[in-house]
Amino acid sequence: MIYADYAATTPLDSRVFEVMKPYFQEQYFNPSALYPQAQKIRKEIEQARSQVAELLDAESEEIIFTSGGTEADNMAIKGIAFALREKGKHLITSQIEHHAVLASFQFLERQGFEVTYLPVDDHFRVSVEAFESAIRPDTILASIMMANNETGAIQPIQELAAIARSEGVYFHTDAVQAITTCKISVRELGVDALSISGHKIYGPKGSGALYLKTDTPIVSWITGGDQEGGYRGGTESVANLIGLGEAARILQSERADRENHGKVLRKRLMDELKRQNLDFQVHQHPTYQLSHIANIGFREVESESLLMHLMLRGIVASLGAACNSSSVEPSYVLEAGKVDRAYIKGSVRFSFGQDTSVEDVDRLASEVKQILDLIRKVNF
Repeated sequence: MIYADYAATTPLDSRVFEVMKPYFQEQYFNPSALYPQAQKIRKEIEQARSQVAELLDAESEEIIFTSGGTEADNMAIKGIAFALREKGKHLITSQIEHHAVLASFQFLERQGFEVTYLPVDDHFRVSVEAFESAIRPDTILASIMMANNETGAIQPIQELAAIARSEGVYFHTDAVQAITTCKISVRELGVDALSISGHKIYGPKGSGALYLKTDTPIVSWITGGDQEGGYRGGTESVANLIGLGEAARILQSERADRENHGKVLRKRLMDELKRQNLDFQVHQHPTYQLSHIANIGFREVESESLLMHLMLRGIVASLGAACNSSSVEPSYVLEAGKVDRAYIKGSVRFSFGQDTSVEDVDRLASEVKQILDLIRKVNF
């Protein structure tokens, strides 16, 4: 099988699995207990927290472990909004956010908040000027994703966060997709909150983290214990947290290589598709773009049909966001970017990882050519 859906999830790195294994059986103690075996695990959780903090250029006490990016997004957006609701009820986000973010804002609208959904340009970027113009005296929070999960376009987070800070507006960014290849420093970005997920970086599913800048107001949504500084009650999933820490450690040392590998594979795919004389359109930003994602639209073909034929040939990719893969509606991200409908309906997201080879990409391009020829022959 050729796996071309790394933006949806990644396999668990064998090195990560090795450090996790003891915590499933031998090291099963509750970290909140007082006896030495439990306190040893507590220290190891704090070591994992330090590893995540180091990856993000944060302080350890600013890292809150979660079950993944979705929980981290919900925690930040709802928690900060409710903490500040006496100061104002206006919020800002973009039209192309992950569903975890959009659903959080829609929830807040039902609670009496007002939300401005900023459009994007035809390269899927939020306008800095439009963002600044959207801020009002009652604006309390903005959330703009660092990189889009469907197209890979990277947003001007540092500029947006600086504007928000100058206006007294708290700023959150969903960095779940960006963390895969982007070097991230929360200090340089100037954000108040940032979400990541373990399973996007060869860590375990069910693991994630929220960076929350010191003194950022937030309401806790999961009560019942003082774990995670009181922000998230409940006994920790120790193996997952240890695994996330190890995945963060490995990513910090291998990030540049992964980014460069993605660039090589992405360019190879484009070159091969051009060589095949295929009619396609790449949905991307020409400069600010994740290296491992290629969202490509083909004319005169439906993406579902193309994906089915690829699966029959042992190649898996996706329509876009895995969390919305059951929907047959056109991609709201591509529509927001004003992509021609003829290309939207034939759009497929290919995403590559550390185990993808140049030979895999060559075969992928060849199979796409054969499938498109077959489909068009049948249609005509």
